[in-house]
Amino acid sequence: MMKYSAIAAGVFLSTLGFTGSAIAEDDAFITALKSGTPLLNMRLRHEEVDVDGATEDAKGLTLRTRLGYQSGKFYGFDVMGEFEDTRIVGKTGYYAPNKPGYPIIADPEVTELNRAAISYTGSDALEGLVATYGRQRIIYDNARFVGNVGWRQDEQTFDGAKVDYGVGDFKFSTAYLTQVNGITPKFDANTSNYLFNASWTGAPGGSLTGYGYLLETDNVVDSDNDTYGLRYSGAFDLDAVKLLLTLEGAQQEVEAGDTDYYFAELGAQVAGVTVKVAQEVLGSDDGLVAFQTPLATKHAFNGWADQFLATPAAGLEDSFVSVGGKLAGFKLLAVYHDFKANEGSTDYGTETNLLVARPIGKNYVVGLKYADFSADSLAYADTSKYWAWAELKF
Repeated sequence: MMKYSAIAAGVFLSTLGFTGSAIAEDDAFITALKSGTPLLNMRLRHEEVDVDGATEDAKGLTLRTRLGYQSGKFYGFDVMGEFEDTRIVGKTGYYAPNKPGYPIIADPEVTELNRAAISYTGSDALEGLVATYGRQRIIYDNARFVGNVGWRQDEQTFDGAKVDYGVGDFKFSTAYLTQVNGITPKFDANTSNYLFNASWTGAPGGSLTGYGYLLETDNVVDSDNDTYGLRYSGAFDLDAVKLLLTLEGAQQEVEAGDTDYYFAELGAQVAGVTVKVAQEVLGSDDGLVAFQTPLATKHAFNGWADQFLATPAAGLEDSFVSVGGKLAGFKLLAVYHDFKANEGSTDYGTETNLLVARPIGKNYVVGLKYADFSADSLAYADTSKYWAWAELKF
């Protein structure tokens, strides 16, 4: 009797579509959901901006919250989604464009879908393959050409498809982007961008990377921006001293002309202190057009006062020295910049940057940051910026 009951139960379940394999798949799907990870990041930050000649200083206290979910694997696939919200706290929002007449703080109030993507990593034939489709964060190398602008409250993300593949010392990544979701609505754009980045980590002392970034903004005439470059980054241990070396060169082609990019940095790390001297050149073509990096994390380069988010037509030569290290758990960094035109002899100015930050446990960070730009050209104004923040993430 029990035998026939079991057969009847099996027929009944099969009629409903619940085969053994279907039940197993359902269990695997539930397991993937249960093994997923919630995503939470909150950053409370106060920013002040003082621009010489402005009638008022800008002040902003904002809270950025990201809330999302990353699933576990289901037959090689996983999905993730993340919402982002930035709010002015305590009515402390005295800055442009929120309030005209004040200096700019690029942290508007916004609620949006920050990331939403599906990824596949399950290929046995191509182990090391990761394919991602949707709205995603993309950072290549040091974010000089493609990055997420993580310092701003509303980060930059991209809509499109991206494929990464790695085997041994070689890694290759390519992406096709249809939309840039910028740090403010002003920087949102429909695009047809092709990105290529390949690296070899077996190079002497470090890695060698070649890249090509072919950018075009849809429905904008003469918006093509094609950049090709090569980057080396390495470190060499010499007893108590570690020598650091980075060299990079690129060429950019736009409708108005061709420009070059050069970067050279030499550093030494001794007893936990790192000292670097460097020069970055964003070239100019006869003062008519200059080398631009529209998808970069620009705040991290050419001074934190953000005076050169767009390269002047005469180009930019940024010579700088930095000293950094850790003391009693605090991260300390000081940077001094000297800015000049690449075409002609104009001195743009100098800038001092200071940073102190400290992690508290695994999930908290607090910090202070300061930038002071002293203008030597009438095209710019003396500018100082100050930040204090606290961040929670897991």
